[in-house]
Amino acid sequence: MTDLLDAAERLGREELEALQLERLRSTLRHAYDNVAFYREAFDKAGLRPEDCRTLADLARFPFTTKADLRDHYPFGMFAVDESQVRRIHASSGTTGRPTVVGYTQRDLDTWADVVARSLRAAGARPGHKVHVAYGYGLFTGGLGAHYGAERLGCTVIPASGGMTARQVQLINDFRPEIIMVTPSYMLTLLDEFERQGVDPRSTSLKVGVFGAEPWTQEMRREIEERFAIDAVDIYGLSEVMGPGVAQECLETKDGLHIWEDHFYPEIVDPFTGEVLPDGEEGELVFTSLTKEAMPVIRYRTRDLTRLLPGTARVFRRMEKITGRSDDMVILRGVNLFPTQIEEIVLRTPHIAPHFQLRLTKEGRLDALTVLAEARPGATADQRAAAAQCVAAAVKDGIGVSVAVEVVEPETLERSVGKIKRIVDLRNA
Repeated sequence: MTDLLDAAERLGREELEALQLERLRSTLRHAYDNVAFYREAFDKAGLRPEDCRTLADLARFPFTTKADLRDHYPFGMFAVDESQVRRIHASSGTTGRPTVVGYTQRDLDTWADVVARSLRAAGARPGHKVHVAYGYGLFTGGLGAHYGAERLGCTVIPASGGMTARQVQLINDFRPEIIMVTPSYMLTLLDEFERQGVDPRSTSLKVGVFGAEPWTQEMRREIEERFAIDAVDIYGLSEVMGPGVAQECLETKDGLHIWEDHFYPEIVDPFTGEVLPDGEEGELVFTSLTKEAMPVIRYRTRDLTRLLPGTARVFRRMEKITGRSDDMVILRGVNLFPTQIEEIVLRTPHIAPHFQLRLTKEGRLDALTVLAEARPGATADQRAAAAQCVAAAVKDGIGVSVAVEVVEPETLERSVGKIKRIVDLRNA
């Protein structure tokens, strides 16, 4: 296995930390000199890039949040001239302004390299066929996986998402060894295989590389048993790069090794921002070490995990994400916020602006029911029409199917006049 590792994967821990400090100091200078937001934030904190003399000094520098990125929409966080940007990705923007990220050619090369490294750690090899069922477009998943697989020397099948029956046909006909997809959609594919009378264990698939949403060890066991494949985790987020920030190694399956030569991780207390020692659970924070177009300094991911020593690689591991420190719901691979539902409820006739999101399990998959109070005097027909309207708006605007129930006025449980927005019954 060691003959498959690249140069950075062969470094000792001291060599890696020296490389990290060199790249960190360069990134801080690049951000300070070229991004007004960082220059103002550093100055306000009384800091200059040269004040970072050790890796521990990074903790003195201010955080970056998703709100900061939105406030500087579209290109205010770019550190290079727009003429040097070779690609732009963005979030859906359904909660307001989208977050926009840019890449120079060198950034795209780095991204392809770290995804190729991730796939190699997952067991992919040159010549393998990789079925990419992540969404393409402004979302980073599809194209990030695509170019990384090509960089490794694999043959890419750019299936994208949806058209489940056709996905099964392509897997049967093209015989890929690797699939990259959300774990919940993999279960949807499982159901479709069985509906078509095809034994999922008979396919050519050997490894599933699953990301874009949290998934459990129980889901891993079910997928591995029913598909006869190895299931490994990949992690990334567009603000930091995209998929390929961290990867679970096939030989250990014991958490995701963070590619620390490109992304410096910290764990902080989600309430105080204090840096926590390795082994303690908190919020994951990333600083990019090699990005040109849009460096990020101490970006708060809101993902909850802990850092552990490396095993299959020198790089530290992060445990599977246990949840988020904000109120985001990830439903079947789609990010959903209560504020998105609120916007829809507020513009729907015959229902009051009082609603609750109830998370449950339907078989193996998460399900969400929107409970909304009717306005006084609304008829049964008006309530039914309102429920259909909300469900259609969520499907069209957010991209996920939910159940909607319009209940009697003032029936949702309140605490000090407020309705608890999210009720999670999945483990009940």
